[in-house]
This record gives sequence, C-alpha cells and structure tokens, in this order.
Amino acid sequence: MIVYEYPLHERIRTWLRLEDLFDKALFFIRAQDPRSHHAALLGIFELVDVTARAEMKSELIQELERQRNALEGLRDNPAVDAQRLNGALARVNHALTELYAMTGKIGQHIRDNEWLMLIKGRSGIPGGVCSFDLPSYHYWLYSAQAQHSDDLMQWLAPFLPLKSAVDVVLDLLRKSGQTSHHEASQGQFQLMLGGRSAHMVRVSLSDAARCAPEVSANKYAINIRFIVLDKGHKPRTCEEDVPFDLTFCNL
Repeated sequence: MIVYEYPLHERIRTWLRLEDLFDKALFFIRAQDPRSHHAALLGIFELVDVTARAEMKSELIQELERQRNALEGLRDNPAVDAQRLNGALARVNHALTELYAMTGKIGQHIRDNEWLMLIKGRSGIPGGVCSFDLPSYHYWLYSAQAQHSDDLMQWLAPFLPLKSAVDVVLDLLRKSGQTSHHEASQGQFQLMLGGRSAHMVRVSLSDAARCAPEVSANKYAINIRFIVLDKGHKPRTCEEDVPFDLTFCNL
C-alpha cells in the first residue's frame, strides 16, 4: 500500500515537514560521499528555517503534556493494555524531558557560525556553491570524509529533541485513526463530515494503482480527486473507479 497523508491543521503540517527533513538529513549523513553530505547540510539549513518560529518548542510541549494527561487518565481502564500504556507514557516523558532541557533559540548555533551561514547564503543562489565560489567548503567536502558525519551530527544534534517530540506526537496521531474503505467513482469522491473533525487524513492505495489523490477539506466535507499524468506529465482526473482506504486521525 502507498499512503498519502494530508494535514488539516497548520501545526500538523509543520511537524510533518520536520519529520521529512530529519529523515532526509539523517539518511544523507549516513552516506559516505561528498554530494550526500552536501544534501545533508542543506537539510540542516532547512531545519533552521522551519524551526525559526519561537512557538515551535512551546507548541510541542503543550501537545505532549496534553497527551500525557490523556494517557494517565487511562490507567484505571481495564480494557487498556498496561504494558503498552506504560511504553507510550515513557516515550512522552522522555520527549518532554529533552524539550525542557533545550536552551536558547532553536538553530542559533548555526546562525552563530559565520562559515555555515556563508554556505547557507550561497546555497540559495543557483550553482552558488561551486568550488570557485566557496573553496573552503569544497575542501571540507572532499577531504577527511570520516570527519564529515561527525561534523554534520554535531550541527544536527541540538535539533534532535524536536525530532523525538515530533516522532512521538505523529506516532500517536497515526495510531488514533479509524479506517474505512471507499471507492471513488471515475476518480472523484466526496464525504460529508457531519460534525466530524480531523487533524489529518490518510489515503491508502494499492501499489498497483496508477493514480494519486488530491485532497481538499473544510468543516463540512472532504473532497478527493484522483489524478493521473498524461504523456506530457500534465495531471488530469482519473476516469476509472478507484478503491481506497480513508483514515481520519485526531490528537
């Protein structure tokens, strides 16, 4: 199955972007070639931009505190698996401890590094990090490969408490979902919400499906249009009936 996730709240949208950036940065850090390490550094620069809002940390703390209170309220419920509950609470508490331990402005260690900020500024220019533009960066990329991963992890490390928190929150969000099966007639589907709300919807398609969903929603309905690409890569509505699973997720 291929799963498409569509956030219906700005905070969820930001957390999904953070999850994606952390995954990419760590993937490229583990690689052992200069181009991958350049991609990892660009990912760290994107994290600096995405986490620039002062409310980022407080919003995650607020959500984790709310989840902890909700989970604690399940302790006396005989239908709840105590071992799984304790595991979830341990993850929430660990993420909160790491967040509370964070000091200063997120990403300030990058902003205070003149060399990294020079690279960040040049990276916004097409072709701006060629060897003749930044010879010192070219030297770093192509020498002492074993040191690169250590440097990159050192620059990424101050962001990692955010990763732990985002991982916990999104895991709880995804596990909250209730899934139902539907079929889009000639690629079009609408569902009236009838008072239901969601922070995120997930659309799951068979690997064999030759289309992708476009989702729009308001407080009254959710609309899904399944699109295919023609030979010129121009999207158009699928003309076939498309079976899919739909999951509403709420924190």
